[in-house]
Amino acid sequence: MDNKVTGPGGGSMKETPNSKMTTIRPFTCDDMFKFNNVNLDPLTETYGLSFYLQYMARWPEYFQVAKDPSGNIMGYIMGKAEGMGENWHGHVTALSVAPEYRRLGLAEKLMKRLEEISENKKCYFVDLFVRVSNEVAVTMYKKLGYSVYRRVIEYYSGDVDEDAYDMRKALSRDMNKTSVIPLKDPVRPEELD
Repeated sequence: MDNKVTGPGGGSMKETPNSKMTTIRPFTCDDMFKFNNVNLDPLTETYGLSFYLQYMARWPEYFQVAKDPSGNIMGYIMGKAEGMGENWHGHVTALSVAPEYRRLGLAEKLMKRLEEISENKKCYFVDLFVRVSNEVAVTMYKKLGYSVYRRVIEYYSGDVDEDAYDMRKALSRDMNKTSVIPLKDPVRPEELD
């Protein structure tokens, strides 16, 4: 199915995530057999089966999938709540959208869902890690209100290790936005709290 809907004047247009046709719901075990189209992106971290199962069992509300009317997975977000005291926060472990559904606002919709869940859990902020070289994602996160809190040296391993930005967005519980005051010096992965 081509996922076209009738636009103004009877013409066809590509369906957007804001239409009634997109469904966002909790990720299920069955979805693991259908999300390869999303995970094949070289910038998407792919994990072992037990990792996904752990997130479904421990933080099911944070693991959401977006599907089109035909049941195809458009994208997903996986996260958790962690920390203590003023470090209690929502964390985005993975956000990925299939190439054919990019630049339609779906990533923003999934991020807003995770932020709402974190607000309901009385978190102080939401954080995420992103490759420094992933300028498209960094720009998108900045448009969503995230800022670079610190740089993490060689966070991503591979043929060439790569630094990450730890980006944060303060939530309503952090009225003074102290959780997003940037650190001056970079840290190494073993120094993360």
